[in-house]
Amino acid sequence: MKRREFVERLGVGSALLVSGGAIADGFTAPAPSSGQGHDHTQVTGPLANATVSFGQWRTDPPLSRFPNVNLPPTNQHLLIPYVATIQEGGSVNFIVAGLHHILVYAPGTATADIDITLTAPVTNPPASPFPPLINDPANRVYRGVDPTLFPQDRVEVMTFTKPGKYLVICGFLPHFVNDNMHGFVEVLPRPGRP
Repeated sequence: MKRREFVERLGVGSALLVSGGAIADGFTAPAPSSGQGHDHTQVTGPLANATVSFGQWRTDPPLSRFPNVNLPPTNQHLLIPYVATIQEGGSVNFIVAGLHHILVYAPGTATADIDITLTAPVTNPPASPFPPLINDPANRVYRGVDPTLFPQDRVEVMTFTKPGKYLVICGFLPHFVNDNMHGFVEVLPRPGRP
């Protein structure tokens, strides 16, 4: 069934007003709203979005996670790619595999700048065998969810609105300190902007 036939069967005809835009044979997007604190300007092109694997499950030796087994030694503590590149206003999909905690720091922050003495316990359970989470708020622009409250495999998506090179680390203290689990997001200025 073609789109036009589908719309006609719904009984809405070929023109419908939605939030100031019109749906007909073509689509006119609504104008960006103001006063809501959101930027609804569309970001397109090859640098609009990037995907970063935040930890990976190893397959050598063969691994069976069925039914829901998550053995720490079978997880690789890397961000791949090490440097993801997007344009200003674009987003990064962090695909988390394993027990990891995403922390993002503003441009100019180096790994040596992270104060690893500032930590917080995980939430669930409070007296758990899990190591502490790094809790250095200086220059931090994003702190991900407590991974003990969610499945180990998940996605966290964030947008970067200012150009620069952002440091991204795993907040689990031993992953960052012992395994050097970190990477970067390089945000380029949007074409046509100063």
